[in-house]
Amino acid sequence: MTARIDNALGSIFLYENVLADIAGISTIECYGLVGMAPKGSADGLVELLKREHLSKGVKVYMEEGKLVIDLYIVVEFGTKISAVAQNIIDKVKYSVETMTGMEVKKVNVNVKGVRV
Repeated sequence: MTARIDNALGSIFLYENVLADIAGISTIECYGLVGMAPKGSADGLVELLKREHLSKGVKVYMEEGKLVIDLYIVVEFGTKISAVAQNIIDKVKYSVETMTGMEVKKVNVNVKGVRV
C-alpha cells in the first residue's frame, strides 16, 4: 500500500513501512507499554520486538480513503489496560496526522500479553 498526497508542486508517496515506523515509534513512547509484539504469533508465546523491528507489530491499511492502524502490544502488569490503550490511540493518531497530513480513521490496539 502506498499513500499519495498531491499538492500544487507534485505528489508525495508514503509507503506502508514509513507509516508503520511512525506509528511504532509513537507507540513505544507511551507509559505502561513493555513492547511491541509480532502480528502473527498465534501459538500463545509472545516475543517482544526490538526497536529496529517495531513495524512488524503494526499493520497499516486504507479504508474509505483514510488510514486504519492496527497495533499489537504487550502491556506492563499492574497498569490499567484501557488507560494505556487510550493513551496509545491518542498519541499514534496525533503523530501520524501531524507528520503526514493524512487523516487517521481509527487505531486498533490488540493486547497480546501482559509482562512484569
